[in-house]
Amino acid sequence: MLPTNRSRTQPRAGRPWPLSGMDNSDSRRKPHVYGKLLMAVILTAFCILILKQSPKFRGINVFSRLEPGVTHVLVTGGAGYIGSHAAYRLLSNSYRVTIVDNLSRGNLGAIRVLQQLFPEPGRLQFIYADLGDARAVNRVFAENAFDAVMHFAAVAYVGESTLEPLRYYHNITANTLVILEAMAAQGVKTLIYSSTCATYGEPEKMPITEETPQLPINPYGKAKKMAEDIILDFSKRSDMAVMILRYFNVIGSDPEGRLGEAPRPELREHGRISGACFDAALGIIPGLKVKGTDYPTSDGTCIRDYIDVTDLVDAHVKALDKARPNKVGIYNVGTGKGRSVKEFVEACKKATGVNIKVDYLERRPGDYAEVYSDPSKINSELNWTARYTDLQESLSVAWRWQKSHPNGYGSPSAMAV
Repeated sequence: MLPTNRSRTQPRAGRPWPLSGMDNSDSRRKPHVYGKLLMAVILTAFCILILKQSPKFRGINVFSRLEPGVTHVLVTGGAGYIGSHAAYRLLSNSYRVTIVDNLSRGNLGAIRVLQQLFPEPGRLQFIYADLGDARAVNRVFAENAFDAVMHFAAVAYVGESTLEPLRYYHNITANTLVILEAMAAQGVKTLIYSSTCATYGEPEKMPITEETPQLPINPYGKAKKMAEDIILDFSKRSDMAVMILRYFNVIGSDPEGRLGEAPRPELREHGRISGACFDAALGIIPGLKVKGTDYPTSDGTCIRDYIDVTDLVDAHVKALDKARPNKVGIYNVGTGKGRSVKEFVEACKKATGVNIKVDYLERRPGDYAEVYSDPSKINSELNWTARYTDLQESLSVAWRWQKSHPNGYGSPSAMAV
């Protein structure tokens, strides 16, 4: 039991009353405690001062507001081959750029290169997002003030589209609809759309003009045409400025060697012929497989119009500059000259200096015999002309990047944000 006669009339030894004066130990600790408090106050003030230099601390994000004299362009698919080159050109021309990419086909390494080349605040931002996620896309548009959209993001392999048609309709057609809805909701009025000559299918007459009937023969071309139709229908009921660029087979890379093409290894069999040539020259694959030697052409192989990526992005920038409200421009982007696959292979052998082994196989599903453009409309209306038309030279430029980047931009883990 507890004792009943315990007195509480005196304070316990060593237990100061709350309102009593400081004892000797408190007096000795006082300067030390005050010193710590003073240091904490100084550090806190310093941190606040540093944070106040941040635009976000002040509630200001340059990407979220329109600024006179600055054009802010959203580049979808800007981590990809063509999109990254376009972003570089826009940044070089003093545009403000936001790249949106889910990195399913793009390369984080390309983003890193652009960030290193343009480190100034307010020039470039990268947002990881999937255009198939409408909520994420709407958030991107709500939190940023865009003047224009360059829409590159798309899966883009003819052969793969015949194997996975639903994926192509979703990725190209449905995602374009998501972009248009977000543009409409936020009042973004300018669209530069990356389309393709595949929308024409296999025309009876060459060269292809913008008036050539669009009769695509593979899901890739069909999905792109559907997206074009949606854009055109929507533009009729709005004051949008729309430019649709239908381009042909893209080759080359940045002449200064800053950017290149680095497709994922698992996509090589569906990729561009230039990538396959380089893989064969590097010994990554045993040789080059040319699919189809019985087409009704001079040497039995397909004929294509090969456009250098530098010329292609120049066309996009000129289209952006010429875009006007309530106007739609549709342009073929090509050299106007067709080259056979056999010609291409020979040019690649000379560019690489490697006697590449070539196997000739059956046709690839969905391919067409001959496609080349008539670029006279874009020549006259946008003052654009292809300048890099030497096939071997374009391949030589691309080869230099491939040799210096045998692993592409590096593994995602090595380049992680």
